[in-house]
Amino acid sequence: MTDHDDVRDLLAAWAFGALEPAQERLVPPHLAECEACAAEAERLRATVRLLDGPPLDEPPSALDTLLAGALRARPAAPRVARHAAPYAAAVAGLRALLPEMAGRWSTPVVHDWDVHATVAHLLAADEHLALRLGIDARVPGARIDEDADWTDAWERRTAEVIAHEHGRTPGETVADWSAQAAALLAGPHAQDPELAAGTTLLMGLRLPVTDHFLARAFEAWIHTDDIGRALGLAVPPPPEEHLGQLVRLAVRVLGTVLGAEAPPVLFALRGGEESVLGSRSEPVAAELTLDAVDFCLLVGGRYAPDTVPRETTGDAAAVRNVLERAASLSWL
Repeated sequence: MTDHDDVRDLLAAWAFGALEPAQERLVPPHLAECEACAAEAERLRATVRLLDGPPLDEPPSALDTLLAGALRARPAAPRVARHAAPYAAAVAGLRALLPEMAGRWSTPVVHDWDVHATVAHLLAADEHLALRLGIDARVPGARIDEDADWTDAWERRTAEVIAHEHGRTPGETVADWSAQAAALLAGPHAQDPELAAGTTLLMGLRLPVTDHFLARAFEAWIHTDDIGRALGLAVPPPPEEHLGQLVRLAVRVLGTVLGAEAPPVLFALRGGEESVLGSRSEPVAAELTLDAVDFCLLVGGRYAPDTVPRETTGDAAAVRNVLERAASLSWL
């Protein structure tokens, strides 16, 4: 019998049609035997159907209409490997908001950016990975030098791209962002997990390309949520499997940043996984529990360490260290 955990990890990609043929053959027989996975698969398929538009026999809600209108005009989502599926879904989510931006491009969003600048920022953010994967830049100007202070170089490039795009129409900015995202998803690194297992240095982090695709998904979702909040529209979190992939990446990076000398904290997600962050040679000094979405918003800079909802026991200083380091990861 197919291993339950293996199939469960494939469900989100299956719902988006992003599995390899050999993987696709594993899922249906397991769903016929496992009620829990069948229910989760139906929930994920319902999410995908929402992105594709409401059923004809149901009156559409405002969000249904918004999503359907945007997605009717776009080409079918490319088939991608599991590591790129969260990015494909996040790109689809932002495209679904595009009709609501008409006449509202100057609405303040985050930092000192309006809607137009936020999309321009995503164009700049995706550019760095695109260049590493051999995709031509769509905006002229300087490139980020990883040998220098990448944070300064990143801020300069972001400002440069935003200034450039403010001299163009929002439609032109969206077209370039969308084309660059499509090129990333159509490229071999989005299709081939073995090819994407190779590492590259981006944003000061040497990670497999698979993880950099997850970082792009993370940022696209966070800024789509920013835009949704600015426009008064609720943006749903990523599907559960995609959210799990983003969380696991963030936990790995956080563990690296904390290092092996930090006071050990048992970190848990509500209803999810647990891990020890910090030293493995000492008794656990504290316990910290967060909601998965709240943890992502903390890592994304949308919560301050002292305001994120949490449950804690033990050494308050050790907990504060974890929360502050998590918040410091954000370049969003």
